[in-house]
Amino acid sequence: MILTTPAKLALRVVALVYLAVLLAFPILTILWRTFAPGLDVFWASIRTPAAISALNLSLLIVAIVVPLNVVFGVVTALVLVRGRFPGRRLLSGVVDLPFAVSPIVVGVALIMLWGSQGWFGGLETLGIRVIFSVPGMVIATIFVTLPFVVREVEPVLREIGTEQEQAATTLGASGWQTFSRITLPAIRWGLTYGIVLTVARALGEFGAVIMVSSGFPGVSQTLTLLVHSRYIDDHNTYGAYAAATLLMMIAIVTLLLMTLLDRKRPAAHFAPTPARSHS
Repeated sequence: MILTTPAKLALRVVALVYLAVLLAFPILTILWRTFAPGLDVFWASIRTPAAISALNLSLLIVAIVVPLNVVFGVVTALVLVRGRFPGRRLLSGVVDLPFAVSPIVVGVALIMLWGSQGWFGGLETLGIRVIFSVPGMVIATIFVTLPFVVREVEPVLREIGTEQEQAATTLGASGWQTFSRITLPAIRWGLTYGIVLTVARALGEFGAVIMVSSGFPGVSQTLTLLVHSRYIDDHNTYGAYAAATLLMMIAIVTLLLMTLLDRKRPAAHFAPTPARSHS
């Protein structure tokens, strides 16, 4: 169906109005209410011990989750693309499970597994506390961010094929040399894009994290939990707006980075460095 020019303009107007109502107006409202009292008030609100601790904990969780997801994400992608074994489709479906399961359900499941009455609850007798502490928050975040690296690296691996890897192996390169000099340079853009998505989701995760966190300021309270606590528990509306704005700023930087990578990735060509024989 060929659309006329008025029809195209009408569709664009409808799309812009839809985005404005759902995204632009709420964001502008938060920004206006945050900065209306002045930058000094905003700065003082995000410099409180609770806000600094929440920011540090959010960044700590990201620093733990991203490397783990990179390692296991790349390995899983390699297994799914290069491997041929029974249950491969089931494994692929499990990777997408976080997209289908509610984060609240994830939190409840983790409590049943790692709580004091759970399957691994005996760890608390050894002084290892998982639920209502940072380890539980890290596990919950790992689960909800699991698919991003896998699903960004997997299509790249399919596109590059195995010819150059096989050639490197024939020339005497070891498995690690083949991976570091052939595979890794070829998947770098997909991997980087997956990392950016993982960072964005880890910073903004709320549902799974709130179920396994005590929510105590300075102990196990991330930025998203700080917004919830200030708005719901403390009735500190401005403090919630300020914390949300700080989280929004970090998200915008992540989004800009993601957009930049998305523009560069199609132009990137796979030109892996040939492996040299060390035999």
